[in-house]
Amino acid sequence: MPFDQKIFTTGWDDYELIDVGGLKKLERWGDLITIRPESQAYFKSKKSHKEWREIANWEFKLSHKKNGEWFCLKQNSPKEWTINYNSLVFNLKLTKFKHLGLFPEQKCNWDYILNNTTNKHSFLNLFAYTGAASCAAKSKRAKVYHVDSVKQIVSWANKNMMSNGLSSIYWVNEDALKFAKREEKRKHTHDCIILDPPAWGYGVKKERWKLETLLEELLLCCEKILKKNGYLILNTYSPSLDKKQLYQTIKHVFPNSKTSFFELWMKSSSNKELYFGNLVRIIK
Repeated sequence: MPFDQKIFTTGWDDYELIDVGGLKKLERWGDLITIRPESQAYFKSKKSHKEWREIANWEFKLSHKKNGEWFCLKQNSPKEWTINYNSLVFNLKLTKFKHLGLFPEQKCNWDYILNNTTNKHSFLNLFAYTGAASCAAKSKRAKVYHVDSVKQIVSWANKNMMSNGLSSIYWVNEDALKFAKREEKRKHTHDCIILDPPAWGYGVKKERWKLETLLEELLLCCEKILKKNGYLILNTYSPSLDKKQLYQTIKHVFPNSKTSFFELWMKSSSNKELYFGNLVRIIK
């Protein structure tokens, strides 16, 4: 059966999922500890949220469906700081969308990139966010194309590149599907492609993105621009796209490729398991 395997991404020295439950998660980022909402944490946490607040620096509380506000729980806690992963450094900061600039569950993909990417590869990062995967690939001296539709996020990614002493990432502030179509049209191919698409969103020119209706079209483009023996990594985290639909789409688009399907999970230090969506790896 597809997605019957669980893959557990792990924390590292500068990141720890401490505890999770009661629709929240307690995380350590370097020396700072945060409390954030988590819709998959529908079970009871090991320790009470009151106990969490005794050690946390910041707590995010939703005021609308997506937006909210950070509350300082320890005086003089910074709003911006850095953490390390492997030989890389990433810049973090509090945002009004609860995010900090890094999705730590993606560590298993960064590990994969570091182990499977070389200076001979062209690496395409779609929906690239703040560029953790881009920096990982660039640290292996690959030719990296970083595509994101939000200009401020691309600037954040550029800051991450410079903080790591890297250079020459190709920044593309554009809708991911539109860019992939242009790559196909000009027959520009890549050895490695990673996609972590949102459930919905808007491009630079307000192009509407909806995962369940446009994913197949995007993957068809990716199949055309992925080189033979190249790899593609896809993460999806949307309740509107079920596993059967995703499996059938992948098999339709990549019928002769080696495909691996996983559920992506992370285990907290309190021994709670948290689900982070689906992960697909493809070798063409």
